[in-house]
Amino acid sequence: MSAAGIGAGSRSAARLDQPGTRCRRVVGDAVGMEYVSRVPRPPLDGLIDDLYYLEGAPPYARLTLPPMPAALLIVNLGAPFRIRAGTDIETTEYADGCVVTMPTRALEFGYPLPTRSVGVHIKPWGLAPFLPMPAAELCDRPVTIEQVWGRPAIAELQDRLATANGPHEMLTLLEDELMRRLRETAGLGLVRRTSSVIAATSGAVAIGDLSVAAGVSSTHLTQRFKELIGVTPKRLARTYRFAAAVFTIDPAGPIDWGDLAGRAGYFDQAHFGHEFREFTGLTPTRYVEVRQRFLREHPGHVFEGWPLPAD
Repeated sequence: MSAAGIGAGSRSAARLDQPGTRCRRVVGDAVGMEYVSRVPRPPLDGLIDDLYYLEGAPPYARLTLPPMPAALLIVNLGAPFRIRAGTDIETTEYADGCVVTMPTRALEFGYPLPTRSVGVHIKPWGLAPFLPMPAAELCDRPVTIEQVWGRPAIAELQDRLATANGPHEMLTLLEDELMRRLRETAGLGLVRRTSSVIAATSGAVAIGDLSVAAGVSSTHLTQRFKELIGVTPKRLARTYRFAAAVFTIDPAGPIDWGDLAGRAGYFDQAHFGHEFREFTGLTPTRYVEVRQRFLREHPGHVFEGWPLPAD
């Protein structure tokens, strides 16, 4: 799950599209964006939630993206954007695009005005077949696509995308590039099956039971997860639990935080609050206030489901 262009993400991929369909959304206020999304063909659909095209003016100059169980690849076609991967890290500029493995803390994205890109919202395990290095090396350290695929390859892809006949053709070009780069990855089946169990239970599963069911040691399972996803099974489960809890929040209505925490599988409300602050840097009530601001200032915007204003 992420947000379209880090905005509409895997949460909306499930509700917007079937393979081969398109979704356009243009906001009717002064901050307009076009978002086109498509689920890829097999076998990419087992690795990727959706391919997307994004163009327009973002609702805010800086957006905070809390961590979600998803990875992200962006091919930038406009002015550079900026990412800050944690308060203790300096903001970095990305001209050609970026690759982000599943984060463990909130990211801050700074968009140019206007912005234009194509990208991929990727399942936690889905980035590994396209990386030349272990995912753990990139955990909370976004890199440029040049660092992953090389400058000549990304420059050629950007040229082809820039001359494509509209978003649909651009997504096809990106899909073809991913198909061409798809490679066999040791341990991917194990990690995908185990991650799917974690996802299906929204993180409410005993991690020890996962290794027993898979017929491997917990050490081996953890090693494979860190190689292919960048985090441990326990961290992935925590992220799925957090995401499931957040997506039950209706910022427009009253919220019983104790009941929400209990239904999400947290020990108590204090446990939920601590986890929430670790993931977002905000208390649950402050998070709702910021979501309400977004909804009030930009109702119906394609970005409204997950990113938060950072200023």
